[in-house]
Amino acid sequence: MKSLVYYLVQPASAGFLLPKEAFMRPHIIQSILDHAQADYPNECCGLVIQNSRKQQYIPCRNTASVPTEQFSLHPEDYAAAEDAGTIIAIVHSHPDATTQPSQLDIAQCDLSQLPWVIVSWPEGDIRTLMPTEGIKPLLERPFVHGIWDCYAIVRDWYRLERNIELPDFVRTDGWWNRGENLYMQHYASAGFAECSGEIQTGDVIIMQVQAREPNHAGVYLGEGLMLHHMYGQLSNRVSYSGYWQERTVKIVRYQGE
Repeated sequence: MKSLVYYLVQPASAGFLLPKEAFMRPHIIQSILDHAQADYPNECCGLVIQNSRKQQYIPCRNTASVPTEQFSLHPEDYAAAEDAGTIIAIVHSHPDATTQPSQLDIAQCDLSQLPWVIVSWPEGDIRTLMPTEGIKPLLERPFVHGIWDCYAIVRDWYRLERNIELPDFVRTDGWWNRGENLYMQHYASAGFAECSGEIQTGDVIIMQVQAREPNHAGVYLGEGLMLHHMYGQLSNRVSYSGYWQERTVKIVRYQGE
């Protein structure tokens, strides 16, 4: 079981929020508050499970290296919760902060496709964040590295427009500063090959932007437009000319597996 890590960052605009009473029973709410108090000033984390009509809150160990700012659900605790019942919610606390979800909270909630319960301590407020079903809109999505980033928008375009599922390579923030060269290493195994001649709709443009190696990509949309998602910005369509052409390292075309 892979360890789940979520970072607490500055609050951002929320997604779909529900009051805590929407699906959790009073004893579950109290158990979560007790756990948040016990682990304060660290973030608490846990899981809500259900067996038939019975709900239970399962406190999990936070194995994060900086538990006051992030949480990592212990994989053994997660596996034990799965064995004990159906996981119906992921819980974590925001010490000395509100229950307002960060963009990363929203992204990870969507990725998990489970409700996220956020408790503020010592305030004692609880809110439930519900996941958005399906693929997030390609335009004006916020940037969250590894979830909503430049490669994610390439993958999502291919899923929506070509019904092709590209592999989701493991990547950690700043990989382009560590010589990992992920785009050049993986484009062939993702089914792409370098192409020459006139650029076509769906071609992937690999670029080098303020880095020592190729670190950015976009999808050519035709009519001189490119869809991309720059670091720290909203995804958008831009004219594929000038600045972006100058930073292009390679154009690749999907050939299939």
